[in-house]
Amino acid sequence: MTAATSWLFVPGNRPERFAKAVGSGAGEVIIDLEDAVPPDAKRSARDSAVHWVTASDPTWVRINAVGTAWHRDDVAALGSCSGLRGVLLPKAERAQDLVALRAALPVGVEVIALVESARGIRDVNEVATCGAVLALAFGSLDFALDIGAEPVDDALHYARSAVVVASRAAGLASPIDGVTTAIHDRDALARDATLARRLGFGGKLCIHPAQVPIVNDRFAPDAAELDWAQRLLSVAAEAAGGAFVVDGQMIDEPVLEQARRIVQRAAQ
Repeated sequence: MTAATSWLFVPGNRPERFAKAVGSGAGEVIIDLEDAVPPDAKRSARDSAVHWVTASDPTWVRINAVGTAWHRDDVAALGSCSGLRGVLLPKAERAQDLVALRAALPVGVEVIALVESARGIRDVNEVATCGAVLALAFGSLDFALDIGAEPVDDALHYARSAVVVASRAAGLASPIDGVTTAIHDRDALARDATLARRLGFGGKLCIHPAQVPIVNDRFAPDAAELDWAQRLLSVAAEAAGGAFVVDGQMIDEPVLEQARRIVQRAAQ
């Protein structure tokens, strides 16, 4: 399972940016063949992606959705690629589509289901338990558009929580939250990333290299969190078991597990 917190998109029709994306500090890089690429550049973007993943660093690719004119060619082109890290399927709604995609890819190549529609959220448990996906990602902008809502926090809480719960129940890697479009608004990005982490997401999609360090920082435990977790685990190691008190707080197994996860996140 991947422990990446920042997932950086780079347009597939801008191959001159691929190396910069890889050097950005992002946990994972995704060459985008979908939203970032106009229809007349789809083929050249696919060729550039295939060349990169075959000759350079292992990378993810977001292909075009099932039912589009480019989906089958995307899958066929990537089906024989060495160096392919994994594939994101946008507009993921049906378990059988993900199973078919996974079967068409080389052994060891992972699949992430990008859930971004009302139907996708309705059937998110089936998607999560289909046996073909590493993780779920939430496409917040497309979801808001699909349901006719504004892409604001309170309108998306239900869908975000559904993705988090489905991921956990299915034993998947922690899900990935959607993008923040305000590239140069550091405060908005920090706020969005903090919210995503509090809701249970393990990372966030990024659309610009400048977003990567902020996302990485917000998903990492701060000094106070880490100190708290380490102190709890130290006291627990000396205790004889059962519940105990630290700083006036009753500490039992769920709290200890939270502390272990904070230490693990810091190590990652």
